[in-house]
Amino acid sequence: MQFDDVIETRRSVHQYADDDIDDDVLRELLEQATFAPSSYNLQPWEFLVLRDEESKRRLREVAHGQEHVTDAAAVVVVLGNLDPSAHAERIARDKFEKGYLPDEDAVESQLETIERRAEGPREARRRWTRQSSTLAAMTLMHAAWNREIASCPMGGFDAEDLREAFDVSEEYEPVMLVTLGYPAEDAPDLERPRKLRRPVEEVVHFESFDPAVRPDAPPADD
Repeated sequence: MQFDDVIETRRSVHQYADDDIDDDVLRELLEQATFAPSSYNLQPWEFLVLRDEESKRRLREVAHGQEHVTDAAAVVVVLGNLDPSAHAERIARDKFEKGYLPDEDAVESQLETIERRAEGPREARRRWTRQSSTLAAMTLMHAAWNREIASCPMGGFDAEDLREAFDVSEEYEPVMLVTLGYPAEDAPDLERPRKLRRPVEEVVHFESFDPAVRPDAPPADD
């Protein structure tokens, strides 16, 4: 599929065929997801992949009973590591060896910066890990649709119940769920006209920010 087609035709799909996703294909999709960008290249994401019917049933219980959790061939729980320093040493050393950092002082400076972030407030670390892990989730969905495998990002789940159900430690933030599967032949999510997209003129601002006026807003008083 051409990249423009991947971007413009991907939909969030809830109806899946019974076909499984081949092990090698699933691995390739997840490997492609790891090419997503991240702050300092720290790659805080980890993926809990659920394919077993019992595992998906337990996940559905913490996802407010949403049916496409169990209908999908696989569900990926995108987790974000809350410790920015977890892989920082080897990543900084790799940057130095490949010429991205000029010297040992630059390596140490970067590690000190990351360590300060690691010691920062939990909410700030949650925001940091969500930002990067969400990029990996979007990359996964694009990689999947390139192979005509549909997906749906899901934020509707109870994070604490998910931790308990799958023994996820407090050091990881459950960022989102991504269902994956070949779409059902008559999946209405692919057949209906595309939902409204706000025009680029409404969402793009050059040089200064001037909030768009809602089309349905009442006229301003004179």
